[in-house]
Parts: sequence; structure tokens; C-alpha cells
Amino acid sequence: MQITRAIVPAAGRGTRLYPITKAQPKEMLPLGARPVIQAVAEELSAAGVTDILLVTAENKRAIEDHFDPAAGLTHDDAPDEARDYGFPPDAARFYAIRQGGALGLGHAVSCGEQFASDEHFVVALGDCTMTGPEPLQRLVEAHLRHEADVSIVVQHVGREATKRYGIVAPGDRLDETSLAMTDIVEKPGPDAAPSRYAVAARYVFSPALFRYIAALEPGLGGEIQLTDAIRAMLADGLRGIAVPLMPGEHRLDVGNIASYGRAFIRMMLTDSGHGEGLRSYTANLLAHIDDPNHPDPDLPSDA
Repeated sequence: MQITRAIVPAAGRGTRLYPITKAQPKEMLPLGARPVIQAVAEELSAAGVTDILLVTAENKRAIEDHFDPAAGLTHDDAPDEARDYGFPPDAARFYAIRQGGALGLGHAVSCGEQFASDEHFVVALGDCTMTGPEPLQRLVEAHLRHEADVSIVVQHVGREATKRYGIVAPGDRLDETSLAMTDIVEKPGPDAAPSRYAVAARYVFSPALFRYIAALEPGLGGEIQLTDAIRAMLADGLRGIAVPLMPGEHRLDVGNIASYGRAFIRMMLTDSGHGEGLRSYTANLLAHIDDPNHPDPDLPSDA
């Protein structure tokens, strides 16, 4: 079996990024030399996904246009040095549907039930990416290897951060890349957290997920929560696994100004085409900030 379909929830309003997001989707913010949503699509394509459903909302038309080969600038219009940063027009097929209101992540995923078409599928949140495609590839491979119904990439977080994430309760280690998952709790906080493994916005599900979402009542914030559906699946004995990020891998999130700033800096400084020059510039700028007598890198050297 191969997993070739992915649902990408991208309907959030981006209120924590105001005013940057007043007139543009947060998923279209640049992360290095690419929009965030394109980095997500590249992850999916590298993991073997060929069909991607974008779950959007009003004022999100720019996301759909970005993946339309005929909209705006085309791949052929771009200068040679920029084409490597574009998403190849034939790398995947894109579809779009409107969520129709801020009804929760579980509801957003349920909008893709017909699209998933009784197949196992990936869910990748559209407002964050990883430093490489390997976490998602490992997740898909582990999901298939262990015949799971729900599989999640997880990251190790500090104790206080457990109040900001869904936290997984791990069971036995299954192999060098994956753990059994026995429970999941939404934003428990340090005193109630079953571990420090936080959900890292990448999932693989069997079609069973949809009947669990359909049975949910609104949860935290009056929304249909994906975590509640996952917890019910695990309670009923469906198999869940967690795949931790490896050393050197990072989740890059654009959920707020601070996290977006960190993600943008990391992507630019590690970019294969621009990173070396920007690292030199950044080192000189930091030196100037610490000591105004150090030359300002934005002024001519003989100024």
C-alpha cells in the first residue's frame, strides 16, 4: 500500500500575526525563499503524496492561486536563479475546499472525507514545516510498517510548553524510529502532562478517523477537536504510533510573530543559495549591535 493523498488545513485566520495577516493568509508568508504552504507541499511530495486537498476559507484565494500553474507568474517567467525555489507544476495535483467557519481542526479534516476516498491519508497543517522531508517520510513508513490507524510526528518540549500543545502518552518502543501511543491530551500543562512529547502537526490516519469525528460533540473552545477523535480511537483499541523528531530536525512554525521570526531566520541562514552571505552579514550586524564602533554592514566599508 502507498499513501498518496494529503489534507492540508489552511483555514486559520492568523490573528496572532496581525497586522501581517490583515490582507494575506499566514500560509503565504515567506519562509526563506518560499511561502510556508509551498514548503509543506514539498514535504508531502518528497514523501510520495501526489494529491493534495487544501482546506481554506474566505480571503485565502492566494493559496489556491499559488498552486495554479496558469495564475500569476509561471515557472517559465521566473529567472533561472529563482526556478529552483518554485514548486514544479507537475509535482502534485491540488484541490481546494472551503471549511465554512472556524469550527476546529477536526472539522477541517472532516471536509476531506470524500477526497480521502477510503484510503489512508496524511494530514499536514499548512502553517508550519520541518527542516527536511525525513520526519514525514519516516512517519508514513512507520504507519505502514506497524499497520497503524493513527500516527503522529512528535517533538520533545519543555515542561511549561506542555500547556500549549497536544501531548502524547507513549507506550513501548516499537523500533528505532517509533513508539506505541496509548493516549493523547490537549494542552494539559506540566502537572497533568503524560510526557513531554508534543504533537508536531504531521499525522497519518486510516479512514476510521472520519466516523470518530462524526461522533464528536464540540470540545475546547466550542470547536470539533482532532485530538478528541484521536483519543477516542486509542481508547477503542485502534493502533497508534508516535514518531519523534531526530536530532537536527526542527518544526518551523508561523503561529505567532516570535515563532515566525525564528523560522524565517533559520530558513534564510541555512538556504543553499543565500545562506552563506547572510550568515556573514548577520554576524557583522550582531557585532555592530553589541558594539556601535564595529562597522555597520549596511554602510560602505569606506564610509
